[in-house]
Amino acid sequence: MSIAIVTDSTAYLPDGFAERHGIRVVPLHVAVDGRSVLDGVDFGPAELAVALGEHRRVTTSRPTPGELAAVYQSVLGEGVDEIVSVHLSRELSGTWEAARLAADEVAPDRIRVVDSRATGMGLGFAALAASAVGDAVGAEEAAVRAARRVRMFFCVDTLDHLRRGGRIGAAAALVGTALAVKPLLHVDDGRIVPLEKVRTTGRAIGRLVDLAATAAGTGPVGLAVHHLAAPERAAELASRLDERVPGSTGCLISEVGAVIGAHTGPGVLGVVVLPGGYE
Repeated sequence: MSIAIVTDSTAYLPDGFAERHGIRVVPLHVAVDGRSVLDGVDFGPAELAVALGEHRRVTTSRPTPGELAAVYQSVLGEGVDEIVSVHLSRELSGTWEAARLAADEVAPDRIRVVDSRATGMGLGFAALAASAVGDAVGAEEAAVRAARRVRMFFCVDTLDHLRRGGRIGAAAALVGTALAVKPLLHVDDGRIVPLEKVRTTGRAIGRLVDLAATAAGTGPVGLAVHHLAAPERAAELASRLDERVPGSTGCLISEVGAVIGAHTGPGVLGVVVLPGGYE
């Protein structure tokens, strides 16, 4: 039996990865001052950085169940027997719910929907793990195992964007702003929560390396760095991770788009760690 893997645009897989691994990507919606565009299709990181720099209002929303149903019907129409559809945390978006509704409408016995409890390459690694398995049951299990192992850490220049998007409480944002610190956050059971605070960007990068190295251990590991409008700092972070983590075979670098970047702002740096790797 043949299978197909579907994910959404918040996986922010590096260029060419989706095509190389046969993964279909469904874009989320972005609204810029009310104008609707698609994440990663006609609105990418460069456009996002400009919009945020101009203080334009950027909001995001899930794909509709109808859009996901159309993708499922198209994939099954290509002769695929089953689909494993892996999506960002239901705590952060209604995308998983929309996927479940679409699967129930199209073919509930042929479509398996997985909540990665993550986003970015936390989701990306889960989708890649699923793509490495040839049967639907095994692919679903591989995605779930990867999602359970993955760790995500990131730092932002300000908590204001997370506060405005409702991803972090106003009190936590106020404390971070008042103390002029660089907040470190992580994803815990699908939610974005504060981890600790440091005083400078240099120290923030150092702590990201420390946290990632501890999470990675000494065995094989998948590593990815995310950023928005901070390519030099991302390259520095990736280089330090490759030097520090024994099991690294090369840290991936991917710039985030609107669904993550609108809530974190330019300058965000993130590290995603998958102990054991995804293949």
